Amino acid sequence: MNRRNLPKLPHRAAALGLLGVLALTGAAGCSSAADSAPRTTADSAPRTAEARTSAPPSATGSASASASASASASASASATDVGWVQLMTPMNQQAVKLLTLAAERADEPRLRAFAVRLRADQEAELDRLRPLLTRMGLPLTDVHAGHDMPGMVTGRDLTAARAAEGPAFDRLVLAGIRDHLRQSAQVSRSEITAGGRADARELARALVTARETFLAELARLPGAERALG
Repeated sequence: MNRRNLPKLPHRAAALGLLGVLALTGAAGCSSAADSAPRTTADSAPRTAEARTSAPPSATGSASASASASASASASASATDVGWVQLMTPMNQQAVKLLTLAAERADEPRLRAFAVRLRADQEAELDRLRPLLTRMGLPLTDVHAGHDMPGMVTGRDLTAARAAEGPAFDRLVLAGIRDHLRQSAQVSRSEITAGGRADARELARALVTARETFLAELARLPGAERALG
């Protein structure tokens, strides 16, 4: 993938810019400083005269056409669009891992059934988020790996869930999924109001509607009131 045509914006800065819209609700950014070093891109390396003349005309023309297509695909993506889609994708991926555990191990049968349905919904959203990343010329890799983002199911959360049993496990799942649904809905509302791409805003609206429905259902599950306060 030709990364030189991506928006000139560090991944963490894009996410923090989006989360900044939610500052009044207490949202925070990554807790990891792993990606605080300056990014370098292919643009910073000058092309030599030899490199410009060594490629055959057909290859040069093909590269120029590919670059133009990629630039066109990402031109309408704002920082909010980039931050949103690159945050929502790993959020859903991590939630699916916790929901898979819940579908197999939840003590409450209604929670197991809820986890199965929500997992299917989250996977269906991923089937729309990943093509959106591609259309925007962005990588499919998780650019937030190692960061603790608000509402993200972390590795520590999954470890704690695997170690828990019975009602204690159910409480961990209820709290983790509630936080995921709430935060991802907040972030998606910011995309609806501040995003630059129509396809991204349309998907964000669908995500918000789904989360509102699942949050209402989660609140009615046995033990939810006690677990969530």
